[in-house]
Amino acid sequence: QVQLVESGGGLVQPGGSLRLSCTASGDIFAIYFMGWYRQGPGKQRELVATISSGAITTYADSVKDRFTISRDVAKNTAYLQMNSLKPEDTAVYYCNAGFSFRKGGEIWDEYDYWGQGTQVTVSS
Repeated sequence: QVQLVESGGGLVQPGGSLRLSCTASGDIFAIYFMGWYRQGPGKQRELVATISSGAITTYADSVKDRFTISRDVAKNTAYLQMNSLKPEDTAVYYCNAGFSFRKGGEIWDEYDYWGQGTQVTVSS
């Protein structure tokens, strides 16, 4: 059973920083990509940032130059460093990943796997 476990959310004042972590656990063979999405109150879930197996990154325009996604391949972990946080960054942040894993002696692919989410609140 593969799990994506997020951590690092919390309450922070405007202008502050947080670092989110997402660790993939289980019998994983290879991770293709990892990413972060968020869903604010009354809003649809939106892409924040992604990182590929080749370390190619993409960002939503709203977070460019403030957020940085990175990855520790050995730990199957992705990080989202969030700086200069704004109240509009308040949301539940979800980790998303694509990977291959072993099950029943075979290798399977999963391209859209989600974590449970972690709350980020930016408020004074």
